[in-house]
Amino acid sequence: MIEKPTPIDTEVGAQTFEDLLHTVEEMDTPDGFKAELIRGKIVVSPWSKLRYFLPMESLKEQLKPHAPDGHATDYAPFLFSFPAAGRAYGPDLFVVDRSIFQGDGRHGDAGALALVAEFTSVSTKDADWCEKLQVYGQLVPLYLVVDMQDREITCFSDPSPSGYRSHRTVSFGKPLTVPAPFDCEIDTTDF
Repeated sequence: MIEKPTPIDTEVGAQTFEDLLHTVEEMDTPDGFKAELIRGKIVVSPWSKLRYFLPMESLKEQLKPHAPDGHATDYAPFLFSFPAAGRAYGPDLFVVDRSIFQGDGRHGDAGALALVAEFTSVSTKDADWCEKLQVYGQLVPLYLVVDMQDREITCFSDPSPSGYRSHRTVSFGKPLTVPAPFDCEIDTTDF
């Protein structure tokens, strides 16, 4: 596998969103890779590099005590579907209602997400800042973009049908305020 995301083209109109989602769920991706539905295509991309672990762990541990009751905070490789947008993403880090883990399916309903965070890489930066920002911005209450190349973190909040209405960006090393339902400050010095 190559270092950058690899789209798998499908014949336009040949498969429905549910067909593509089923295909993604059944894929046997190599260790260290994940499959998502981005822009109507199945995209296989590498999981984050080792140096991303410490910032991910720091963010997870800081968010966890402030997560809404009944929510899990993790970075396990789970897929969340956005049927209205025809998308399914496996965020780098997420906070989600624990009840979704009681089902037998292989993907969760994105409506159960309270927060997602994506850690940019050279190969995923465009999707994290454009594609995912647009889709998350219509449903997910909070979206954190941890821009590992520009050394900044942005918190998007207040989703609407046309996208997030508010955002705040700080450089690594400065605190970032995360609004309700978390109402906390993230220390980014370890990022």
